[in-house]
Amino acid sequence: MSSQAQTAVADEEAHSGPARRWAEFAPASVLRFVFREDRFFLILSVFIGILSGLLVVCFHYAMGWCQIYLLGTGAAPSTVRLLLVPTLAGLVIAVLVIHVFPEARGSGVNQTKAALYIYNGYIPLKAAVGKFITSALAIGSGHSLGPEDPSLQIGASLASAIGRRLRLSRDRMRLIAPAGAAAGLAAAFNAPISAVLFVIEEVIGRWTAGILGSVVLAAVSSAVVMRWFLGAEPFFRIPTVRMQQPSELIAYSILGVVGGLASVVFSSGIAFLRPVCKRLRPWTQYLQPAVAGLLTGCIAVLGAPQVMGAGYVYIDEAMHGQFTWQFLAILGGLKILATLMSFVAGTPGGMFAPTLFIGAMLGGAVGGAQHVLLPHLSGSVGTYALVGMGVLFAGFLRAPMTSVFMVLEMSGNYSIIVPVILANTIAYVISRALQPVPIFDALSRQDGVELPSMEEQREEDVLHVEDAMEPPGEVVLDSRDTVGKAAVLMEQSGREALVIRLHPSGWGSITSQDLKALVQTDRGSQTLEAVLGKDQVPFLHPDHPLDMALRYVDRWPLVPVVNRADLGKLEGVITEHDVLERYRDFGRE
Repeated sequence: MSSQAQTAVADEEAHSGPARRWAEFAPASVLRFVFREDRFFLILSVFIGILSGLLVVCFHYAMGWCQIYLLGTGAAPSTVRLLLVPTLAGLVIAVLVIHVFPEARGSGVNQTKAALYIYNGYIPLKAAVGKFITSALAIGSGHSLGPEDPSLQIGASLASAIGRRLRLSRDRMRLIAPAGAAAGLAAAFNAPISAVLFVIEEVIGRWTAGILGSVVLAAVSSAVVMRWFLGAEPFFRIPTVRMQQPSELIAYSILGVVGGLASVVFSSGIAFLRPVCKRLRPWTQYLQPAVAGLLTGCIAVLGAPQVMGAGYVYIDEAMHGQFTWQFLAILGGLKILATLMSFVAGTPGGMFAPTLFIGAMLGGAVGGAQHVLLPHLSGSVGTYALVGMGVLFAGFLRAPMTSVFMVLEMSGNYSIIVPVILANTIAYVISRALQPVPIFDALSRQDGVELPSMEEQREEDVLHVEDAMEPPGEVVLDSRDTVGKAAVLMEQSGREALVIRLHPSGWGSITSQDLKALVQTDRGSQTLEAVLGKDQVPFLHPDHPLDMALRYVDRWPLVPVVNRADLGKLEGVITEHDVLERYRDFGRE
């Protein structure tokens, strides 16, 4: 469906609501309570969370069954299976993506953002079906991708379909997809807090009480459903983690540097190779996933089967010191290579799990090397592996807040918050410096779609009223002044308008033209209060955003800017001309 058609669908469905559809099934009093828009949307968010949780549980089982039937139940699959299964699965996936489910290509995060900012919340349900089938086959057959991003898109697609069925308004449709995305991610990740933060930080980009309420309810209800079926145990058996001495921060700083550089290599590789693969001859699109699967199988045959699939089991083993630090470093590098090949080939699947895998391996490698080179530091390998997961998340996916809370939520231990924040910050700063465009923004621009960059929005300068206001001047009129006196003071000031002090904390304004008109009508002896009344002009504070001034400067010639601690203290004045000039200057900077 074209973007115009999708917009038309949303416009058509915005004219009726859920109450109209269900009115014949419930008493009017119940409908008035339930279908009050805010309440109904929150209830709907819970319903979406439950359904998304069930879908993600099915997705989890589908991946497990694919792995069992395709790679076998043994600890070490045969060489033939390791080579043929991901290769043949890649051929099948390519046919499905090209001919049946073109919406399934990619991770799913940008598709959800596009639904929010371009298509008024529209995501075809076919996208969820395609993502479910192709991602389960890809991950189950050993392609180096993860289930979290597909689960996010599956939840968003389900929510969008429900919203269209209930004919929600356009504004609600734009918010229902992120609620479904949070539900899908929470169930896949078993971390509702991190899911909420990621969706708000990277998909929506803003906070309101309504958005937060719906996203939280969807995520929590989805996580509850997932834990009901799959158990409440976390994906990883987190060892005892703690920071015993401040000197360990040296090693965590090194981990931040290593993680930041690895993030840049990872994201730069994807940003460079993906357009190269897309420019190849069309017939190669059928072979690219198969070639990626074959290369991943070769890595497995050569001694690193751990890089296949999501790799949660091996993250757990790395946390408990099951590998040497040298092998952990090798696994981290090979996982970057395998994920690069799978993702740039267009194989459906996510980057969350590979990012966590790479971070855990590099973190464990740094921790193990620290024991050799700096034996006086006593941090455990498990602690470094856990912190490393957040480091790669912060550097590669560029979601700094989510990366911190993800580690804390998974470990349930706030004693490591200092090393987590330190290492994540270092990785984030290095990644931003060396790779200015975040990976999700780079992918969307390669696809010819200009989605809002949440990182750019966080970093952009915000103009405030104090940046445009003028000094208040020496002349401030008093409501008890006569019109004649005010006219003389206005002429002496050389200004076109002045503020009026109505009472200790109230302000007004008047122009020289208005004063001249009052004098000409023989009202010069009357007070300003008598001719103008006690109507106040809205006032601003210096720290208000400058766009807030636009609400007032076109209706009042002069808007006072007052001190927050003393509303009777005039800090400055601002006019429409001041605001526009500041914006013009800002555009030239």
